[in-house]
Parts: sequence; structure tokens; C-alpha cells
Amino acid sequence: MTTANSEPSTPVRIPGRGWTVRLTGHTDRSATVTCSAPCRMPARSRDLATLRRFAAQHAAAHAKAATVRPNAACHCRSQRCDAHAAHKVHCSGAVVMVLRHDPSVRQVWIVEEVCESCAPLIPHARILACATAPARPAATKPAAQVPAPARPDAMGLFSSAGAAADSGRDTVRPSRSGSGRPRRGPRQSR
Repeated sequence: MTTANSEPSTPVRIPGRGWTVRLTGHTDRSATVTCSAPCRMPARSRDLATLRRFAAQHAAAHAKAATVRPNAACHCRSQRCDAHAAHKVHCSGAVVMVLRHDPSVRQVWIVEEVCESCAPLIPHARILACATAPARPAATKPAAQVPAPARPDAMGLFSSAGAAADSGRDTVRPSRSGSGRPRRGPRQSR
């Protein structure tokens, strides 16, 4: 009989994701917004300010909707680290989500999953989110015992056989008058 190893020795890496939102100008002074994902885009327009705002909001929406996957590979590495060609590093560390946008060009927004080594080297990149470490299966712990709810202590005003056994106190209180007889309330006339 063959037994399977319950824990993998190395985590399986999946390709890092990236979205590119681009504002493209045309010769008739109009522009369009395109996305690398199959998204719905506004029609071609001459209102560049509105299209630019839409493109920035669309890139932010991709970043907000996508959670960073801790087992993702560096997307920058799959692009041969072209974003930081002057600085060569070995991709390592946790995965982060970055937004790249060069304010001088103002036409391209890139959201991608990259490693912690590449993220600070990419110009005009801002880290938006970090991957959380995958939860390791906890060792089986015995269930915590819940203590029994505490009974309200009525300081002997009310007594019962169960309460006396639980509290260890006597169920009969001595009277205040000292005669040993319980006090009675005032009689009501019939």
C-alpha cells in the first residue's frame, strides 16, 4: 500500500497577474480606453479628462477586486524585469500588488502582482496590497471547556435545595428577631 504525503514540500507557484489600462489617442483628437482584460469600456470620445479619470478608476477597480495570491509568481519576472532593467535582482519574497503610472506620460496604468524584491525598483509604482501568508492547518486541539454560567447570588433572599447544594450555604436563615420564628408580614383585613 502506498501512502501520500499530506504536506507538499514546495508551494505550487501560479503565474502572476497583470492588467494594463491604456488611453489611446486618435488623429481626430478623440481617444479610447482599452483594458488587457475583457472589460466594458466607454465609447470613443473627445473628452480626454473624463476618459483619463475613467482609466485611473478602472485600474483601481482591478486592484480592489483582485486579492493578492500568496502563491503567485512575480509578474515582473515573466516580463523579464523590463520595468526595472537598470537594476537586476533575484525575484524573492512575498507577493504584493502594485499600481504603475507615470504621471508625465499619463496614458498607461498597470496593476500587477510582483515580488517584494522587484516592487521598490519599479519606477512610479505604488504598493497597494500585500499577500497574507497561507493559513497552516492547526494541530487538532481539544475543544475548550466552557465554564457553567454563574448563578446570580441573591444573598439568601430566595432559597432552594439546588442552590444550597451548589453554594454550600444553609438554606435556612436565622431570623433577625432572635425568636427562631420567621417574621410574617402585616395582616390584611378581609
